[in-house]
Amino acid sequence: SFSVHYASFFPHLLAAQRKQIDAVLAPFLLSLDTLREVKNKMRAELEYGLKRETQASATVKMLPTYVCGTPDGTESGKFLALDLGGTNFRVLLVKIRSGRRRSVQMYNKIFAIPLEIMQGTGEELFDHIVQCIADFLEYMGIKGARLPLGFTFSFPCRQGTLVGWTKGFKATDCEGEDVVDMLREAIRRRNEFDLDIVAVVNDTVGTMMTCGYEDPNCEIGLIAGTGSNVCYMEDMKNIEIVEGNEGKMCINTEWGGFGDNGCIDNIRTKYDKQVDEGSLNAGKQRYEKMTSGMYLGEIVRQILIDLTKQGLLFRGQISESLRKRGIFETKFLSQIESDRLALLQVRRILQQLGLDSTCEDSIIVKEVCGAVSRRAAQLCGAGLAAIVEKKRENRGVEHLQITVGVDGTLYKLHPHFSRVLQETVRELAPQCDVTFMLSEDGSGKGAALITAVAKRLHNIGRKRGLIDKYLYAMRLSDETLIDIMARFRREMKNGLSRDFNPTATVKMLPTFVRSIPDGSEKGDFIALDLGGSYFRILRVKVSHEKKQTVQMESEIYNTPEDIIHGSGTRLFDHVAECLGDFMEKQQIKDKKLPVGFTFSFPCRQSKLDEGVLITWTKRFKASGVEGADVVKLLNKAIKKRGDYDADIMAVVNDTVGTMMTCGFDDQRCEVGLIIGTGTNACYMEEMRHIDLVEGDEGRMCINTEWGAFGDDGSLEDIRTEFDREIDRGSLNPGKQLFEKMVSGLYMGELVRLILVKMAKEGLLFEGRITPELLTKGKFETKHVSAIEKSKEGLNKAKEILTRLGVEPSHEDCVAVQHVCTIVSFRSANLVASTLGAILNQLRDNKGVGRLRTTVGVDGSLYKMHPQYARRLHKTTRRLVPDSDVRFLLSESGSGKGAAMVTAVAYRLSEQHRLIDETLAEFKLTHEQLLQVKKRMRMEMEAGLKKKSHETAKVKMLPTFVRSTPDGTGTELIWCKGRGDS
Repeated sequence: SFSVHYASFFPHLLAAQRKQIDAVLAPFLLSLDTLREVKNKMRAELEYGLKRETQASATVKMLPTYVCGTPDGTESGKFLALDLGGTNFRVLLVKIRSGRRRSVQMYNKIFAIPLEIMQGTGEELFDHIVQCIADFLEYMGIKGARLPLGFTFSFPCRQGTLVGWTKGFKATDCEGEDVVDMLREAIRRRNEFDLDIVAVVNDTVGTMMTCGYEDPNCEIGLIAGTGSNVCYMEDMKNIEIVEGNEGKMCINTEWGGFGDNGCIDNIRTKYDKQVDEGSLNAGKQRYEKMTSGMYLGEIVRQILIDLTKQGLLFRGQISESLRKRGIFETKFLSQIESDRLALLQVRRILQQLGLDSTCEDSIIVKEVCGAVSRRAAQLCGAGLAAIVEKKRENRGVEHLQITVGVDGTLYKLHPHFSRVLQETVRELAPQCDVTFMLSEDGSGKGAALITAVAKRLHNIGRKRGLIDKYLYAMRLSDETLIDIMARFRREMKNGLSRDFNPTATVKMLPTFVRSIPDGSEKGDFIALDLGGSYFRILRVKVSHEKKQTVQMESEIYNTPEDIIHGSGTRLFDHVAECLGDFMEKQQIKDKKLPVGFTFSFPCRQSKLDEGVLITWTKRFKASGVEGADVVKLLNKAIKKRGDYDADIMAVVNDTVGTMMTCGFDDQRCEVGLIIGTGTNACYMEEMRHIDLVEGDEGRMCINTEWGAFGDDGSLEDIRTEFDREIDRGSLNPGKQLFEKMVSGLYMGELVRLILVKMAKEGLLFEGRITPELLTKGKFETKHVSAIEKSKEGLNKAKEILTRLGVEPSHEDCVAVQHVCTIVSFRSANLVASTLGAILNQLRDNKGVGRLRTTVGVDGSLYKMHPQYARRLHKTTRRLVPDSDVRFLLSESGSGKGAAMVTAVAYRLSEQHRLIDETLAEFKLTHEQLLQVKKRMRMEMEAGLKKKSHETAKVKMLPTFVRSTPDGTGTELIWCKGRGDS
């Protein structure tokens, strides 16, 4: 751009020298494809640094900082902060106020660190630091106070241990040592004061925390100054080098080492290599040497020397000043590249450096500076794009909004660096809306904020520890889950056995659904869906044009409480009335459409269109239905009305409907799972294992009715006092015990009981218990889902608890969120263990080493809870590692699924009808068979008579064999044939 701008002034320069200058600067011009390649390589290095097996050899170290949260506005108090990251050392006193008048006040003093101390011994360096701290404490009059302290130590550390010096520091006996221990030792040696050292942090982390105090969306910190580095909040589940899966932790990438393995050698120039070879740490921090302020001036100097040698600058004369390493500082790049600066002023800057330049020289120098700084900004942008893309994928969103906190002289003072950096990020990460926020004293204020957050999290952690101890029984190890999986597998076997089924808790009910949709179904169907207080009727049209499509129209009808708890006659009269209303609205009362009935209660079936209710669940209590066929009851109610007719072809469970709905889209689907108000699963079992049904060929869907798992006492070792209290207060004590531990109907109540008990023991709400908190049902499962949302969960907790009359502190809200997490996590783990048993059964049935299958899922808990699905998937894959399981969300499983079961049944019945029609003439009546017998007798008689033998159809030929063996003969008979005897 500079060459075009000045072309009219110096055409002779551009014509004669342009080609040589372009050749020198060409390697600094990076294409978009090259920058994408850098981004992808950075992403790969980030992943290597997070993995346990590759972290040791990774160039991007991805160091855990143990900073597990950003400021939330509740931090308050006085804190000391130390800031060591260059030739100056700062000590600060930071006062943080929370609440409406939230503010941060800072007092600081700067102390120089002489070169001889920077490159002396570690003991001398830390003694000097402590001397500076003592001076500051005395200056502020707080030498006797023991304040929490945060130490911004802007060098690569692993858990507080210095990995290696950068930025010109070379103090001996420090690398491999814990810097906090060295600081404490120096404080002890001085023996004048004491400090509570809470946190040691990197300047990038301080930057992120400072901006995070103003903008909660800030989860990335970038330093673009003397050095170059980034930190960001990473999901704990991705950090293999640290124990734990929940929450987030700030990772100090130490990305300056990117490329130390040679992966970006294709874009390093000879000038980069010269700068590297002349540095204190040759071969290391190669990316930083291409992007940071400490080295950009030196890269420019090397280029200017080369151009001078080629006779393109300074009349070919290399001055003594140009030979001096470090003479061309990065601040000169910023000044020279200023758009407001005239060429005459650029020339003056060069003359101050001892470089006797012409205006033509000024043009070239300005262009060199532009090429070097632009490349630095682009490379920095490519690295940052890799991180924001990773953040987007972590959150599982198509579009990410995020803030990057930034500090550093290069970003702040260079006239173009920030713009080029931002443009590059936008270009390389188009699905991320990135806001850049300038940090206000990140290394100082940030260190204090980290200390404040650490103190807050320490208090929360202490309370969380008490909760964990209190709810220890709800945390189930993988060993326990594998044991539960084995127990459930035994119950499945018992339920399938004719001998053990009567006493089995897991009933394993045959559904007589023998296949999933094959894509050829079509027709017009009615689906009824009764499984809760709302009754739904659907009209489902399955058609074929270019491809199979499904159209649905539905109507929801309320089922009043008095009908749910009344007589069975009233209940089915209500269902028949709703169906009549629906058919009238659809104008199909004159048609007799096939009907599928989703009846989401345990039924025993002997055929597809029959369902004998075993027991009511989900608060239903209608009398006279248990032990009766619900299809007959419904048909009776429809006949009583007499204004329409219905062909009820199938009665199905909602799990079967879910499996069939998903099977319509994915023919590998052979498991249906419901995790909502209730919980249950079905799957396709081999007929040879189902003792309860005749036949060994093919498969049949089995409705496990797993909610009753444990009703025989087999889960007593993992049930808690809260589970028992839930059971005692339910409509069906002693029944559906597994469902009461995992389903949405009971989860909120389970949390409420825990909160009441903890409040009584003074662990929550300062011991206050309100009447609302004591009211059964006031804490709903939807509240659990709201509280566990990552961003707004704590605000929701406060809002919900306030409605219950409690005035929760921030720590109370965090504790309640933790209780919700433990309860919902246990539910997901238990469901994963029972699902794992079904998956193992399928794998063994197929006789394969690795199972590939799809699980169709429905239910409000699975759909609405922000963490449940992910936890279930993760635990399932961990418990059943030899399987590839796809979880497919059902679309209206209980309705569409009933129609699909009916469609399959209708298809099969049509196939049987056509077969029967084809084979009808082969079916003979008894009378026809007697007639055949009579005719055969007549033909036999005709064949025996001499008169009629010739014309007889049945010839009756004599064989001359006159008797059959009588068992007494011993004669040897010779038979003459073809040489045989």
